[in-house]
Amino acid sequence: MEFLKTVFKNKKTILKLGRNDFRNRYANASLGALWGFLQPFVFMMTYVIVFQYIMHTGSSGEYPYSVWFLPGMATWMFCNDAIMQASNSIRIYSYLVKKVVFPVDIIPVITLVSSSMVGLFLVLIAACVGTAFGYAPNILNLIYIVFCMYCFIIAFTRCTSALTTLVPDFAQLLSIVMQLCMWFTPIVWNLNMIQGKLVAIFKAMPFTYLVEGMRQAFMESSTIITEHNGLFTIIFWVVTLILFIFGNYVFKKSKKDFADVL
Repeated sequence: MEFLKTVFKNKKTILKLGRNDFRNRYANASLGALWGFLQPFVFMMTYVIVFQYIMHTGSSGEYPYSVWFLPGMATWMFCNDAIMQASNSIRIYSYLVKKVVFPVDIIPVITLVSSSMVGLFLVLIAACVGTAFGYAPNILNLIYIVFCMYCFIIAFTRCTSALTTLVPDFAQLLSIVMQLCMWFTPIVWNLNMIQGKLVAIFKAMPFTYLVEGMRQAFMESSTIITEHNGLFTIIFWVVTLILFIFGNYVFKKSKKDFADVL
C-alpha cells in the first residue's frame, strides 16, 4: 500500500516526467517523437503483409490474420518495451537517485507512462484494423486487459528494476528471457498448434493470458478469461500478486544501496 500511496501522491510528477522521457528518447531525430509511433507501426504492418498476403498464413482460423495478429503483437510490444525501459529506469535516472531527495519508487512508473504513449497507440491501431474488417472490439474487455497489463508490468518490474540497478548484467539476461517469452507466447503462432497438457501450461503463462485476452476483445472464439470458470484469470492474478509482493520486498531492501552502485 505504501507504493500505491507514493504513486498517487506523485501522480503529476509521474505524468510530467513520463511525457518528457518520451520526447527525450527521440530528441536527436529530426522527426522527433514521430519515430516512436512510426517504427512499431511499420514493424506490425510488415508482419501482416508477409504472413497474410505473401505467405497466406492460416493460423488465425476463421478470422482474418490481421484481426488475429495485431491485438496480440500490440500487447506484446507494449509489455516488452515497458518492461525493458522500466527495468533500466533507475540507472537512466541515476541523477535523481544520487543528487536530490526523490521518491525512487516512482521512477519505473515514469518510464511506464512513456512506453504507454506508443503502446496504447498500437492497441488503437489494432482496434481500428479490427473494426475495418468488421470486428469491433469489446470496450470493457479491452479496458480490462489494458488494466491487467499495467498491473503485471508494475509487479514484474518492481523486482527487475532493483536487480538491474544492483547487477547491470541482469539487463542482458532479462533481454534474452524476454526474447524467449516472445516465441513461447502465441503471438505469431496459434495455441491450436499444440495439444494435451501443454495447452494448459502455456495458457497459465501471464503473457499468454494478456495476448489471448486482448484477442478475446475482438474474437469470440478466444475465451481464456472465462475458460474453466475463470481458472486462468485466477492464476494470472495470483502470479501477479506474488510477483508484486516479492518485487516490493526486493526493491525496498535494495533501495538503500542504489546511490552507492550508481
